[in-house]
Amino acid sequence: MKRVLAVVLLGFGLAAGAAVASVEDEIRERIKPVGEVCLQGEECGEAAAPAETASSGPRSGSEVYDAVCMACHTTGAAGAPVIGDTAAWAPRIEKGIDTLIDHAINGFNAMPAKGGCANCPDEEITAAVEHMVEQSQ
Repeated sequence: MKRVLAVVLLGFGLAAGAAVASVEDEIRERIKPVGEVCLQGEECGEAAAPAETASSGPRSGSEVYDAVCMACHTTGAAGAPVIGDTAAWAPRIEKGIDTLIDHAINGFNAMPAKGGCANCPDEEITAAVEHMVEQSQ
């Protein structure tokens, strides 16, 4: 009888131990990190580094105007010449495109450098200026 009881208790003990291990595995699975930080030049475990998104190149003058310049150059805010207003743009255009581009990149009067778009490359600002001049001649 003692042997039977010992075998039964041993069976329960093994089953309980397996159940605890199973629960612990489930908990570890639920709380594991969803990702990892990988620094350039280091191996990053099993997951491959995400593919970098390819830039489609610089935005067009129209796109930059719509994203950055439109707020002031459609309303005339802070004395900005309104796009399409040939009378307002004529004296500016007479100074030359290089001067207009310089003012746009470095700021002029109330306009901040790059119209406030610090992350816009100079070539996009140049394209935006050219777009506004074309629309205002």
